[in-house]
Amino acid sequence: MYDLLPSLSVIEASSFVASPTAGLYLAQMGAEVIRVDQIGGGPDFRRWPVTEAHDSLYWENLNRAKKSVALDLGRPEGRELLQQLVRATGQFVTNFPASGFLAHDRLAEGYADLVTVRVMGWADGSPALDYTVNNAVGYPMLTGPGPEPVNHVLPAWDLLTGAYAAFALLAAIERRRATGVGGEIRIPLSDVAIGTVANLGGIAEVLAAGGNRPRLGNAVYGLFGRDFTTRDGQRTMIVVVTPRQWANLVAALDLGADIAAVEAARSVSFATDDGMRFTHRDALYPLFERAIAARDHADLAAVLDAGGIVHSPYRTMFDAANDPAMVADNPIFGAAENPSGLVYPAAGAFATLPQQERRAPRPAPRNGQHSEEVLTERLSLSSGDIARLVDAGIVGVG
Repeated sequence: MYDLLPSLSVIEASSFVASPTAGLYLAQMGAEVIRVDQIGGGPDFRRWPVTEAHDSLYWENLNRAKKSVALDLGRPEGRELLQQLVRATGQFVTNFPASGFLAHDRLAEGYADLVTVRVMGWADGSPALDYTVNNAVGYPMLTGPGPEPVNHVLPAWDLLTGAYAAFALLAAIERRRATGVGGEIRIPLSDVAIGTVANLGGIAEVLAAGGNRPRLGNAVYGLFGRDFTTRDGQRTMIVVVTPRQWANLVAALDLGADIAAVEAARSVSFATDDGMRFTHRDALYPLFERAIAARDHADLAAVLDAGGIVHSPYRTMFDAANDPAMVADNPIFGAAENPSGLVYPAAGAFATLPQQERRAPRPAPRNGQHSEEVLTERLSLSSGDIARLVDAGIVGVG
């Protein structure tokens, strides 16, 4: 946690990954993020992984450092309160539909400086998830050896979209500071995905080639990089990205003469050309397979580290969670009380500001924990007003 955005307050009405991620990143940098949910929790409130008591560890961690207001959004009075909160605060992040009671034009009537950032599935407003968008842009047909598609479990487009949404909100606020004008920014998951494909050269590549690149399994496209197995059975990934790393890798494995023989036979040089090493991987991989298979992993890792060569053994998430360098001794983690009651390391801001003290991570709220506080401060409702709303089931408190 850092105090970079102490004057920024944001209303968030969202679920699942992308939109809550935007709010999380803003909160970690010091913004007041007020999440508004249905009383009892929204559609992601019990999403797995869950505890034995069915508390969502997913929800608990994507909503750290936020405040919670619970309203009955199925009733006109609850929807009106959310609209009033958005207008009174001036900044809104959501993945609710672009039409309906949270349409920007409707919210901005009389509030031209309102900034809305809306995460969407497809640009036409139809729904999409990370896993379906990923299929649409073609990555599962590049992953694995083929011919079957291979999905991955990381919701990459959700996470990129959430980060982009946080950036877009700050950009819109900067524009408003200069012009006095707000507006809506729509960020479809599908556009983030296909735009990223384009930024990485993928669209230009396939159109210029008239087809897809070959599927490479665990090999890295365009570089010397692949998984290898050591003598003691440890599978490890090795990737070379600089001429010095290549020279050090060849020397560490005592492959100089073998590499020179391949270069002479094929009239090529691998010293400075990434693409050449990739193109002739059919001759290079067997040499490295044999050399690495003759070494135990600890010995190999020592010589690779000495040569500044990028490598990492494959391991499980449980292994990573128990690695002191990654978690226990990593300053991004700290202790926080959790609504689930579980005790585990909590992640704070990923960035490190050497000139500022890092604050401890904060817990996620209970559903409706801050309803009274927020409705009093933002809408100037009296305690009697709030009590009547609670009794009527329009406002929930936790």
